[in-house]
Amino acid sequence: MRLLEAHGMAMAAFDRVVHEVTEPQWTLPTPCSDWNAGDLVNHLVAEQLWAPWLLRGYTLAEVGDRFDGWLLGDDPVTAWEQASAVAHAAWRTPGALDGDVHVTGGQLPAETYGWQMTSDLAVHSWDLAMSIDASQPIEPELATVLLAQLEPQRELLVESGLFHAPVQVPDSATEPERLLALLGRDPAKPLG
Repeated sequence: MRLLEAHGMAMAAFDRVVHEVTEPQWTLPTPCSDWNAGDLVNHLVAEQLWAPWLLRGYTLAEVGDRFDGWLLGDDPVTAWEQASAVAHAAWRTPGALDGDVHVTGGQLPAETYGWQMTSDLAVHSWDLAMSIDASQPIEPELATVLLAQLEPQRELLVESGLFHAPVQVPDSATEPERLLALLGRDPAKPLG
């Protein structure tokens, strides 16, 4: 599976869960201890809004603080739909994957950034699903592809400070459970 197909699958998974959130669920806790469901979606909306700018070569300083703060307004689902549509189009613009993008740690190939964004969409779709007690949204095929991308970076993932240390899972664990465990989530105890 190539990047754009994987990215599309991950975005569709997150989208499905966002559309399942009911009004009282926006304040529920998530496996990301610092974020409730609304905060988590706000984070993903910001990431989607950043993508077109970074893919066009803008630096972090040039983008500035335009996507800081609360971006969901009074309608989180619509905010997500609009941001994801803009990002989806940006990723599919001819040449979008050819260059480098500016990120917090410097520059990296746009394709590497794409795999990072795909992984983030996938794992946060699970985080949001666990928050609202929805079914696990990560397709096994997507998990397999992401594991192949991320497993060689196991130590770097932990060193980045963005993920907890990998969690042990039984040999019978599914591919999505293995992906979650690699990224520091415990599929057996999603909310701790």
